[in-house]
Amino acid sequence: MPTGSSPRVVVVGAGVIGVSCAYYLARAGARVVILERERLGAGASWGNAGTATPGHPPLNKPGQVAKAVRQMLDPTSPLYIHPSWNPGLWRWLIGFARYCTPEHVTRAVAIMAPLGQQSLALFDRLVVEERIECEYRREGYYDVCATEAGLAEARREASLIEPHGYRPQVLDGDEMRRREPALGPHTIGAVFHPEAASMDPALFVERFARAAVRRGVELREGVEVASVVVSGARATGVALANGSVEPADAVVLATGPLSLQLARRLGTRLPVQPGKGYHRDIPIGPNGAPRMRIACVLNEASTFCLPMETVVRFAGTMEFSGANRVMRLPRLQQLTRAGRLYFPGIGTARPVSEWCGLRPMSVDGMPIVGPLPGVEGVSVATGHGMLGLTLAPVTGELIANQVMGRGDARLEGLAPGRF
Repeated sequence: MPTGSSPRVVVVGAGVIGVSCAYYLARAGARVVILERERLGAGASWGNAGTATPGHPPLNKPGQVAKAVRQMLDPTSPLYIHPSWNPGLWRWLIGFARYCTPEHVTRAVAIMAPLGQQSLALFDRLVVEERIECEYRREGYYDVCATEAGLAEARREASLIEPHGYRPQVLDGDEMRRREPALGPHTIGAVFHPEAASMDPALFVERFARAAVRRGVELREGVEVASVVVSGARATGVALANGSVEPADAVVLATGPLSLQLARRLGTRLPVQPGKGYHRDIPIGPNGAPRMRIACVLNEASTFCLPMETVVRFAGTMEFSGANRVMRLPRLQQLTRAGRLYFPGIGTARPVSEWCGLRPMSVDGMPIVGPLPGVEGVSVATGHGMLGLTLAPVTGELIANQVMGRGDARLEGLAPGRF
């Protein structure tokens, strides 16, 4: 699309990725409409861990699949594969395993670590320029460990991102408890990551969407897209489930794990599986959660703890059980058990919120962003896994540059055609 034109762009999906794409497209001069089949932020954007944590290596760590298969019958394991006959999932897992090599992890970090830094800088600018009130705090987070093996892994991951401008700090257990008195004696050490931010994710996506609307974006909820309309190998709009057509010069598919269905109808198979995450919000108080000072991840349990205004959010786990939103009680209970191991002062107060959502997990652990092969005018922004919030601003910027014809060299390692 030539630079300087004012194209009409339809963004499918109003999660944090879709809103970000729409916002930056509008800033670049496009006329944008977002179509959301449910409501704004209804998926993983509403209830995620609320942390922007750049620099994370991909999930594809050596030995990861073998570990998950061994734990397959344990519904409380941090990485859980529901035992069922799901050929698509098993094909994906075989592909996932091929990327579980040290070489791939190093390559993925080299691509994603700079993007994470850039995204964090965009967050800082956004919340000031657009006056987004969302409990935004730029205080970093702690990778808290209860075992020597966990601490060794945290140190190894820290060493991977240091060459890319990150400044992780290794702390012993005593220093960690001084910084966060609510921690118990099980904590033997931690790695502090200063390059991180936390926020209320639901507030952020809601107020980010308002900022997009102020810039001219039209947001329409309760509108389901059935397919992309193509004429002469070029997208001309989207067909809606009610039979009408929404015209467009360009289409961006940002519907998380559902993007692969729309892409498949265009002849492209995106290697993405839905990975379910959970949260439990425990009220802060005498019989609830302690008033923690700063966000942290409980290393061995893969659980994020986010102190919010009135609750502490315990979020995480990865469940592969298909495209469903069935909440499994053992997964929720695992979050509470993990929290109590590290924070023994947690009481028995009932959670004020329990939630699950589907994250789009790409087979190589990296986002899939850029033009879809074979059909001109269609772009995708999916596959962010657990880094959807973290990489949302930079993803929006990348899509805007690509759709508006400016080009962006950073897209090369993320392109859908890499598979």
